[in-house]
Amino acid sequence: MGDSSIQVDKLTPHVGAEIHGIDLSRPLDQRTFEQIHDALVDNGVIFFRSQHLTPEQQKDFGRRFGELHVHPAAPALLEGHPEILVVHADETSRHVAGENWHSDVSCDPEPPMGSILYMHELPPVGGDTLFASMYAAYDALSEPMKRFLEPLTAMHEGEHVYRGRYGVDDRGRVFPKAEHPVIRTHPVSGRKALFVNGGFTTRIVQLERPESDALLQFLFRHVETPEFQCRFRWQVNSIAFWDNRCVQHHAMWDYYPQRRHGHRVTIRGDKPFYRP
Repeated sequence: MGDSSIQVDKLTPHVGAEIHGIDLSRPLDQRTFEQIHDALVDNGVIFFRSQHLTPEQQKDFGRRFGELHVHPAAPALLEGHPEILVVHADETSRHVAGENWHSDVSCDPEPPMGSILYMHELPPVGGDTLFASMYAAYDALSEPMKRFLEPLTAMHEGEHVYRGRYGVDDRGRVFPKAEHPVIRTHPVSGRKALFVNGGFTTRIVQLERPESDALLQFLFRHVETPEFQCRFRWQVNSIAFWDNRCVQHHAMWDYYPQRRHGHRVTIRGDKPFYRP
């Protein structure tokens, strides 16, 4: 496949781009891979329309970016493919994947680098996903607030998120937790990003609990600023690929009791760090 066919159309100034002229079911040559990689780093989340992938092809695409991650809590619902998280909601659902702003599995000591969601079935209307740039969230903070946050770390915990969520017997199971910098340096771009989220972050380690709670609530609301966001309207056979190191997302659950179904492949990451 020649690289001249690839077109990158930005959705907003801060986050999101649609990639046109590529068939992800086919092996990527090195130049095409590099263009997709650069588009992801530049835009935080990239989108592809009208793709037709088998589970193995979706995994092969993910593996071009790194080793695949296996979710620490969700059951393997697709036989023979433990690396694929089935994202499903219908009239029986009590929760849906990603219904609050979050960064995927940030409770892991080495949170995922990114996730690739391929949507197979959608409700007649609704079910969009919002994405927010944590670069933009960091950049919008005042200089005194940046200086205050940069030496701080926060606890990210899976217990309150995962316990009992998937309808399986998880008695005795220990879910991951980890301490990460509040401000994270992206290992590729070198840019600084806010790295706390309302899904997993429970406290700021260096602060007293009331101080921590107040600061986290401010930061969680700050993340929701519309100017940091793009909104993706799904179509069947669309793919979203987001950089978990600098983007948060929120899956709108505005379509109950309609069905929404897809497969997610997640790529392993590294330990977050802050570089002044």
